[in-house]
Amino acid sequence: MEERLRRPPEIVVFEIVRGSHCSQCKSEVPHGSFLLMEGGQPLCMVCADLDHLVFLPSGDTALTRRAKKHSPLSAVVLRFSRSRKRYERQGLLVQEAALVQAEEECLSDEELRARRRRQDALRRQEEDADLVKRMTRRIRQLYPRCPEPEAQAIARHTTLRGSGRVGRSSAGRALDEQALRLAVIASVRHNHTDYDKLMMQGVDRASAREQVAERIYRLLSRWEQQCGRRGQSSFEG
Repeated sequence: MEERLRRPPEIVVFEIVRGSHCSQCKSEVPHGSFLLMEGGQPLCMVCADLDHLVFLPSGDTALTRRAKKHSPLSAVVLRFSRSRKRYERQGLLVQEAALVQAEEECLSDEELRARRRRQDALRRQEEDADLVKRMTRRIRQLYPRCPEPEAQAIARHTTLRGSGRVGRSSAGRALDEQALRLAVIASVRHNHTDYDKLMMQGVDRASAREQVAERIYRLLSRWEQQCGRRGQSSFEG
């Protein structure tokens, strides 16, 4: 952390989404070009002394890391996403010789990195399969009458890697009871009620949830019965 704080800030340039003009040479900078903001004023790559750099798109982590390491001068490229309302990283500007050197290094150990990627993918698959198995078992403990295939489907859905669902949260991976109940409720809401249809009809979310709440409560109560909790479902909206 201390080392990071000691590092000078990265140079940032912007891939512009509409045309502009350089404040120094007054030349037109068309849509899709790069601009550096200096003192609140836009500079083209020539005036910013960055025109000798080449663009390396994001996507290859090893190539990006090595190209940045070998390039005495580099700049991060950002572009504003209108849909997400934020700036997103597009890649790097690096010296051409540094990019060539990085490409050669990546080619020399491509087989090793590919093997590591396969091993990592296999490890993630095994971890995910184990999590689904353990979560299915826990769901069945909470809801003994929930059919096994449905419990498995809920576990697979909520633990999907990169989904941001409750099963991928720290509480979900720890098989926290409340987290799993939320996952089951969400599944019942979408698969056993008219909730999705109501949403498509323009019913607001709160009203749609209220309309299907009784259906969810009844089903969860049946699924819980063998736990000795008959009529005491923990469903909360």
